[in-house]
Amino acid sequence: MSAVEPRPDRQDLTGVTSGKLPLPKVIRAYIALTKPRIIELLLVTTVPTMILAAHGIPSLRLVLITLVGGYLAAGGANTLNMYLDRDIDGLMVRTGHRPLVTGDVSPRAALGFGLILSMGSVAWFAVFTNGLAAALTAAAILMYVVGYTLILKRRTPQNIVWGGAAGCMQILIGWSAVTGSLTWAPLVLFGVVFFWTPPHYWPLSLRFRDDYAAAGVPMLPVVAPLSRVAREIIGYSWAMVITSLLLVPAAGMTAFYLVVAAVLGAAFLWEAHGLLRRVRRGDLDVRPMRLFHGSISYLALLFLAVAIDPFLHF
Repeated sequence: MSAVEPRPDRQDLTGVTSGKLPLPKVIRAYIALTKPRIIELLLVTTVPTMILAAHGIPSLRLVLITLVGGYLAAGGANTLNMYLDRDIDGLMVRTGHRPLVTGDVSPRAALGFGLILSMGSVAWFAVFTNGLAAALTAAAILMYVVGYTLILKRRTPQNIVWGGAAGCMQILIGWSAVTGSLTWAPLVLFGVVFFWTPPHYWPLSLRFRDDYAAAGVPMLPVVAPLSRVAREIIGYSWAMVITSLLLVPAAGMTAFYLVVAAVLGAAFLWEAHGLLRRVRRGDLDVRPMRLFHGSISYLALLFLAVAIDPFLHF
């Protein structure tokens, strides 16, 4: 049986999950389609951006509306990503447990679920916020599903660079939900997350390089020497840190943010250069996950500083 074919004891001919699965497991399967762990990371950037846009605490109602809409949009895009990638997900250990591989959800049901969430998110923002936020939401979904999943992922080792731009859109969406417009400040924050994505994802790709190779996905660590991967990580890391400092003039940030961004940036660069040092020494284990986990802490703490800074203006 193919790894991506629905299991006959779990799916009926309509493509809807049969009653043989317990309801809690069905619910967990549909939640898994939305990739909630990735969404958590996306939403970490949204509330601080909204606080900066409002120069204080924005309306709790607006924050909840934006977070719900962001979850719907990211969840819909992630579901459609799993639907389109179901042929290769079964070939990789890291993704072999996904609901379309295990047969807990049928392809038809996943497609419908993804489309409903995606279209619903655009409508949600149009009704409860403004047209700009709705348009940016639609653009983010199209960038991830069409631009990354359909066009870039299986064709170029720079796939995650441009595909990662979709993950940055939540910043623009959050800002526009508050202000109804865009300025240099959200564009700078967009740039921070854009440049952050390769140093965040390529270490994970190094860890699961054999998985991507087996699936024929040309992630940079699959097709390039480790030394090149490490150098590109360093290049994007420097671009990220420099861009983070540009927020000071773009948004009138205080010395507090400047110091936090500089210290976090220095720590990130130390670890990025450390990866290259380990590669050049020929270490059998270059420990890429140190940078992966460190990148998550970096982004969370940087955006925490973004959220605190508006309250330090006297």
